[in-house]
Amino acid sequence: MIALLTGRIAHKSPDHIILDVHGVGYRVMIPFSTYYELPEEGEVTLHIHTSVREDAIQLYGFRTRLEKSFFQLLISVTGVGPKLARDILSNIQPAALAQALGTGDILKLSSIPGIGRKTAERLILELKDKLGKLDVSSLPQTEARGIPAEDIIDDVISALLNLGYKEPQVKKALGGLDASGGAGVEELLKQALKILMK
Repeated sequence: MIALLTGRIAHKSPDHIILDVHGVGYRVMIPFSTYYELPEEGEVTLHIHTSVREDAIQLYGFRTRLEKSFFQLLISVTGVGPKLARDILSNIQPAALAQALGTGDILKLSSIPGIGRKTAERLILELKDKLGKLDVSSLPQTEARGIPAEDIIDDVISALLNLGYKEPQVKKALGGLDASGGAGVEELLKQALKILMK
């Protein structure tokens, strides 16, 4: 079972990276919270959750142990698989997620794509008492980093589609973006998600 990987970033996109570990390329699925923290190139270490199914082995990577712990808490909930857990962490920061779970904020949780009211209630019911084991205050603040301008819109579209938004919703979000001032993909994704969460 792979639990940790250190290697060079061979490719980076909002939903996954390819990590070159001594000549072997590992495709690692990541949430935005990790994407924001990764450099465009160079060597990084990721905490890995290995998901084994009958038809596939997938790696999910996180910049911190705490992010990985949140992910593992989420997939312990009935009906929440690794992809949905990753999408949840991509739509809401772990600290805000902990607050929503702790206060029973069904409205906030059910506004996340892929999470209906029943799933939101299940998340609160099954995780509320487990949050005390996690130190949310130690979560790192995200830092925006730019990427080449020609790739930005494509990455934003890809990320939104991967998060479960439909094409009409993505077009609506793109129409409300302010791309002036050389905004990077992270900033534009934040803008798009704000538009879609209204």
